[in-house]
Amino acid sequence: MKKEAVEVMFTDKVVLITGAAGGIGKATAILFAKNGARVAVNDYIALKGEDSTPERIKAEGAEAIFIQGDVSNAAEAKRIVAETVKAFGRIDILVNNAGVVPSGRVDNTTEEDLDKALAVNVKGTFLMSKYAVLQMKKQGGGVIVHIASVAAVKGVRDRAAYSASKGAVKSLTKAMAADYIKENIRVNCVCPGTTHTAALEARIQASEDPEATRVDWISRQPMGRFGKDEEIANAVLFAASDEVAFMNGTSIHIDGGMTL
Repeated sequence: MKKEAVEVMFTDKVVLITGAAGGIGKATAILFAKNGARVAVNDYIALKGEDSTPERIKAEGAEAIFIQGDVSNAAEAKRIVAETVKAFGRIDILVNNAGVVPSGRVDNTTEEDLDKALAVNVKGTFLMSKYAVLQMKKQGGGVIVHIASVAAVKGVRDRAAYSASKGAVKSLTKAMAADYIKENIRVNCVCPGTTHTAALEARIQASEDPEATRVDWISRQPMGRFGKDEEIANAVLFAASDEVAFMNGTSIHIDGGMTL
């Protein structure tokens, strides 16, 4: 007898996603919307046009708002959460996706690049979680999903500051899960491998030898290809779903076998 697929739905759930202008954030926002969620889209840059994340969500017949703001600034992080609550009344799920990917080893990474990686990737995740948790405690619970990286658990060449920042995000997942387990707030983490996005393609094309760079980066993945942003988005929805409500403080590695 053929089994029916389990459908993960987020009807009437309010989801706030940072760094959702493109790539994994955009794919995740659209997928949540397709599954019934009302979505607050954040990014540091302004979003305009029919292909922007909020407009794509509205085209799916779902509700969406855009909140521009810098997650690494405490006042901005607080405002992003407040505007989401003002629009939708609550926050059921926070996805901390905003991040930067500086290249470099310890000996050639600038202090400016290190500071930016820690500010956006770590401090931004911390601040957004701080204000979302305050709201979730008022409403009786919620779910937070951090986007870390395979670089948090495996040595990746030329990514020293990035790896350090994502390692901190992975550790923060465990700490927060332990802190808020009695308050019905679950915290999980998704660790993607190299995922093909517009930003990644731009970095490949900016290299001295784009095709050689592409081959080199793909060679790190035992499956022989880049990940797709939709694949990572599905992992995020899984981590946030009520169907796996017993999962807490867990990191999901979706990395094409990089950590085998």
